[in-house]
Formats: sequence, C-alpha cells, structure tokens
Amino acid sequence: MANKTKEYLAKVRKKTGFSDYKISQEYAINQSNLSKYKSGKAALSETHAWLFANILGINPAEVVAHTKLEHAKITGSKSKAIFWQEQLEKLANNSKVIKINIAQINPIVGDLDGNAQKIIKLTKEAHAQDCDLLVFPELSLIGYPPEDLLLREGFIQQVQDKVTLISQTISEDISIIFGAPSKQGGVLYNGAYLVQNSQLRVYHKQNLPNYGVFDEKRYFEPGHEAFIFECQGRRIGLVICEDAWTPKVISTTANQGAQIIISINASPFQVGKHSQRIEQIKQRVLATKTDFIYVNMVGAQDELVFDGASFAMNSNADITLQLPLFKETVQSVSFTPPTTLPDTDPIEKIIYNALVLATKDYIEKNAVFNGVVIGLSGGIDSALTLAIAADAIGTENIKAIMMPYEYTSNMSLEDAKMQAAAMNIDYHEISIHTMVSSFNTQLNTLFNGMEADTTEENLQARVRGTLLMAISNKLGKIVLTTGNKSEMAVGYATLYGDMSGGFAPLKDVSKTLVYQLAKYRNTLSTIIPRRVIDRAPSAELAPNQIDQDFLPPYDELDAILALFIEQKHSVKYIIKQGFNEQTVKRITQMVLNNEYKRRQSAPGPKISQNAFGKERRYPMTSRFQP
Repeated sequence: MANKTKEYLAKVRKKTGFSDYKISQEYAINQSNLSKYKSGKAALSETHAWLFANILGINPAEVVAHTKLEHAKITGSKSKAIFWQEQLEKLANNSKVIKINIAQINPIVGDLDGNAQKIIKLTKEAHAQDCDLLVFPELSLIGYPPEDLLLREGFIQQVQDKVTLISQTISEDISIIFGAPSKQGGVLYNGAYLVQNSQLRVYHKQNLPNYGVFDEKRYFEPGHEAFIFECQGRRIGLVICEDAWTPKVISTTANQGAQIIISINASPFQVGKHSQRIEQIKQRVLATKTDFIYVNMVGAQDELVFDGASFAMNSNADITLQLPLFKETVQSVSFTPPTTLPDTDPIEKIIYNALVLATKDYIEKNAVFNGVVIGLSGGIDSALTLAIAADAIGTENIKAIMMPYEYTSNMSLEDAKMQAAAMNIDYHEISIHTMVSSFNTQLNTLFNGMEADTTEENLQARVRGTLLMAISNKLGKIVLTTGNKSEMAVGYATLYGDMSGGFAPLKDVSKTLVYQLAKYRNTLSTIIPRRVIDRAPSAELAPNQIDQDFLPPYDELDAILALFIEQKHSVKYIIKQGFNEQTVKRITQMVLNNEYKRRQSAPGPKISQNAFGKERRYPMTSRFQP
C-alpha cells in the first residue's frame, strides 16, 4: 500500500484547497492516476513526485525516494526497497535544521553608512554563531519613512552603492534579507534584498499602503511577482509589511511552494496594533499552513514610533517566539511552542515606554541638542513630561525652569521644587512679574478703556515661552512642550507661549491618559508629588482659575474627542451616545476652529489611531459642519 503517496496527495489537497478534479485539471494529471494515488494502489510517478514536491515546498529528493521505495514494495523488489530505504536514511542524516535569526534594529533615516555598517556587523556576528539566514526589517538600510529623500536621484545612487557594499562584504556562508529601495527600468520599488552566495536578488512590495501616516504610492510602484528562495533545503517566501494584510499575496506565495513565509516590516506603534498584527498573521497561517516570521523595525522617527515586537508563528498558528517591545535585539527563531511566552504588559507601561523612546530618538538622532529644557509649572502635564525626558536622556541633561507670576500658587511652587529635587534635576526659578508688567504698561495706551481678558492671560504664557526659547538658544537644549491632546484639540493652548518648543511628548496623549501615565510612573519610583495628581488642573493665568471653568470635566471631554477625532463620528451620532447637545456642538466646533494652531505646533509621537500631525490633514479654512 502506497501510504506515503496518499499522504502527499492529501497535503496537496489541503495546501491548494483543490478537489481531485481541480488538481487533475490544474496540473495535467490523468484522473485515473489520481484515483490510484488516492487509494494507495500506486506510488507517484517520478514526474508527479517532483510536481508534488514543488507544490508542497518539500525537498524533491525526499519525495522521489519515498515514491521509489513504495514502488519497490508494491512490485516486490527487495533489493530496490533496501536501496531506497538507505537513501532515505542518508537524506535524514544529512538534513540540517535551518537557523534563522531576526535582527530587530533601530535604523536612522538617511544614515546610509551607519545603517549599512550595522547590517554588516550583525551579519558577521550571526555568521560566527552558525546562523544560516539573518533577517532585517523593511527599508532597514535607509530608515522609515524616508519621505522625499526618495525623490533625490543622488540618494538612490548612494543606496545602490551601499547595497553593493553589503553584498560584497558579507560571507558566502550566510544569507541575509534587508529592506532598501530598488530602482529598475527607471521605476522605484520598495524592495527586500536577498544576499545569498554573494548574489543579489530583490523582491518588490506588491501592496503599497496609502492611508493614515503612509504615503507609499507617492514614491513607489507596486511589484507583481511572488518571491521564493531556498536555504538549507527549505523553501522560503518573502513579502513586505502590507502584503501580509491581504490574503492574495500570501496564498500565492504559499501555493508556489513556500514552507516558511518571512514578512519584513516597518509597522508603527499605536494602541492595540500588535494584537491586530497577530490576528492578521493567524488568518494567513491557518489558510496556508505555513510557518511565518514577522520582523518589525524598532525606534522612533519624527512622529512615528516603531515598537518592534517581532514574532514567529508555526503552521498551527502557535506563537513560538515573541521579541520585546521598543528594544533592539537579535534572536534565533524556533517553530516549537515555548512552555511560556512573555506576560502582556499593562497598557500604561507600553504607552509610557513608547513616549520615552520617541523622545530619546528625536533628541539623539537629530544630534543637534545637548539636552532638554522644560517649563515646570507644578501641574500634571509638565510633571509627566519631565519624567519622560529624564527616562529618555538622563536627569543630568535636563534643566527645569519654574516661572511664577502673581497667580502661581504656593502649592505649585512647592510641588515643582519637590519633583525636581526627587529626580535630582537642575532646577531654576525666574519670576516673570516685572516682564509681564512691562508688556502691560507698553500696551496700556493701545488697550485703553478695554477690559482685561485672555489677552493678558496669554501674555504670561508668551513671556514664559520667550524665556524658554532664549535658554534653549543659549544652552543648546531643546524645549519640550508640555501640552496634551485634549488641550490641543480644543485650542486650550497659547500660540508662541506654552506651545513654544521643538517636541511635544504628550501631543497624542489625552488628559485622562496623562493622569494614568503619571500614576504608572510613580509605581516605578515616586517622583511626581501626590498633590499634582490629586489637585484640579489649572493654567493659573487668573485668580482661582481651573480648567473646568471653560471645559467640561476631562473624562467627558476626552470621550467626546475620541468619538469625534479618532473614530470620526458625526455630532448627531455623539449626541445619541448620551452627551449634552450644546456641549458636543461647542467642543466639536472648537476642534475645527483651532486647526490653524495645530498646524504651528511642535511634532509629537503618535500613539492613537488618529493623531494630530501628518496623519490628520484637515483644512484650516473650512465651513464644514460636522
């Protein structure tokens, strides 16, 4: 009985999803032969053995040897049976388990030399550890997103020079995959390069994302061909990021015989994104019954944070390897499920670490500033920003400036000083009373007869902003703005005042989340005074002022903003969720009215599904009624 032949046919049915009739039509196999194979009455012909091996991505020598052995047994040829059994044993003894390593790296956009040297260095280290295949993320040679650098011909030529350098430098005994643009026939593609035996092959990304923060159709043309290669007897398929989010590219790759599919990615972080990736890849794996390796970039670039979190999944959709969030690492892949996987971190920890990495990389990758200066007000936003900055670049690189005015409470002064002392931060106080008074004196004639209003309040913020920018210029330290997403949404911020600065760590963090993150940070070490967390928030620009004088409670405000901004619901829908009609209309109109402010605001890291910045492009001039 040709049981192995029956097994191979069953696997072909499962792999292709075809009936026996469809298999006979698709691969030109006589129906009567298929009936014999199905019953086990006949062994595969050698031609069909090679065909099935190709479909299944199995070593053809193995399939032929099994076929010849079964044929020998059916015909009663003992000598041939002994010979082919020996051949199978030799194949088993000579087979080598493939060793694949994931290189979850943090490249710098445009640093072609530095990124290339990192790829070469890690490849040499992996080769010394007998690695067969080392895999780097999408566009790892140039960083992501490179934006309009891709439109510079000189840049593309430099990229090609580095691709050649890498291919000529690494050993022939190791294969590597890395991402870089590929220009062919005057057309630019998002490419995944395979360097194997000193030879270069390149796969072109087929699905180009053009939504949210992605703009790949501006720069690249899509590829159209699947990509399969062999390494240590295994057939491996290669795709890039968005290719894995739709079934077609993966199914086509699997149907061409891939046993393992590798996806290289530059997938940015947002809350809930990693579980979405896992679910998508599970769907692909269960449909194709292939092992899968997901390699993601780590690090921050302007508004984006890449969380890494690369993983491997076997053909049963078991996660067999999970790399850490927000950390460069190189690890070896296994498709055997471990006894335990890392525990899931609380969301506050994940978000906080994303903000720390974003701040660290923005400062260090730009290499312009030697540290940070922060206006420390004694309030919750500046307290959390100071904690993030300290964890990002170290307390020794920070100056905290308290700038009291007549409305600044003693509590704010005490709490600011207390936090700076607890963190060992260089702390200074600069009274702005005389400066604000001087401005008001000079404006008296022009404002004669007018009541004091937000104009005078904003002057306080603008004096503070001017002082911080002067300190930044003189000391070479970047000003971190401390405003949160809730304030930026409704314009509760002063242009050229508290909005002054070069980077805004809390730009995509709602006020309610600010409190959650502050409480989380205090679980690591108590640095934010309890009163800062407990007291009612206030800008302290007028006597006894609190934020709720002008805004609804932040839990209500943030719920409305989440529905309107992140989920893009209409005013009518939001009101139906139980919110006061006048409040909803007022808040949503404030959001639309303050687009001009946000256009002039500092960049900050994206953590939500719809962040202010390049992802959200609304007109400043508009009569849209939501």
